[in-house]
Amino acid sequence: MRIFLRNAFIVLVSLLACRIVSAQPPDSVQLEDFTWTELRDAVKAGKTTIIIPIGGTEQSGPYVALGKHNARVKVLAARIAQGLGNALVAPVIAYVPEGSVAPPTSHMRFPGTITIPDDVFEKTLESAANSFKVHGFKYVVFLGDHGGYQNDIKHAVVQLNRTWAGQAHALVPPEYYGTSSDGYAQILRQHGYRDDEIGTHAGLADTALLLAVAPQMVRLNQLHDAPKPGPAEGVYGGDPRRATADIGRLGTDAIVARTIEAIRRDTGGKSQ
Repeated sequence: MRIFLRNAFIVLVSLLACRIVSAQPPDSVQLEDFTWTELRDAVKAGKTTIIIPIGGTEQSGPYVALGKHNARVKVLAARIAQGLGNALVAPVIAYVPEGSVAPPTSHMRFPGTITIPDDVFEKTLESAANSFKVHGFKYVVFLGDHGGYQNDIKHAVVQLNRTWAGQAHALVPPEYYGTSSDGYAQILRQHGYRDDEIGTHAGLADTALLLAVAPQMVRLNQLHDAPKPGPAEGVYGGDPRRATADIGRLGTDAIVARTIEAIRRDTGGKSQ
C-alpha cells in the first residue's frame, strides 16, 4: 500500500509540474513561437512593441546564400528585442522590391532573386502593421536590412502614422540601416580595411556581417581559394576574401546597440 501511495504521489507531482511548465510563456521573442493566448497575455503584460524585420531574397555573389538579408535581420531583430525588454519580433518579410522582371534589372539578372512591385511591398507593410495595432501593439518598428526599399518603408510609416493619428506609432529608426552600411564601413576603415575591400554589395562588409550571425551561409572554403570576384559574379566594389566572423561582430554589435538606443529615443523611453 505504501509503495502504491508513493508511486501515485510521484505521478501527481509530475503531472502538476508538467502543467506548471506548460503554462509558462515561451522563452523567446519570436512571435511565431507563441500561441494566440500567450501572445494576448504578453501584450497585456506590457510587450507592446513589435519589430517587423524586412530582409530580401537576392543574389550576393557566388559564395553567399540567397537568404543573407533574411537571416541577418532575424538574428539582429531578436537581439534588439531582447535588449529592449518589452518587444517581440514578427516573421521576416522576405519578398521585397529587387528590380523589374521584363527585362530583368538589378539583382533580378541573377537566378534566385525574388522581386515584387513597390506598391505591393508598401501595402504589405501597412497591412502587417495594422494587424499588430488591432492586437494591441502600440509601437511598430520596421527594420530594413536592404538599401533598395528604404524609401518605401518611410512612405508606409508616414501613411500609417497619418491614419492612426496617435492611437499607435510606426517608426523606422535610420540607425539600423545606417550602421549596417556607412557606419560599418567607417568601423572597418578604422581597423585598416580599404574601400576596395569593403564594397557596397557582397564585399567584405556584407560577408563579414553574415559570418557573425549565420556562418553556414557563407562558402568559406571556396571563397578563400577563389580569385577576386567582381560585378559579373554579383560582387560590387569590394573583395570578400578577408571577411571573418570577428570582423562581422564589430558591425553587428554596433547595429544592435545603436538601434536599441534609437528606438528608446523615438518611443520616449517606453520601449525598455
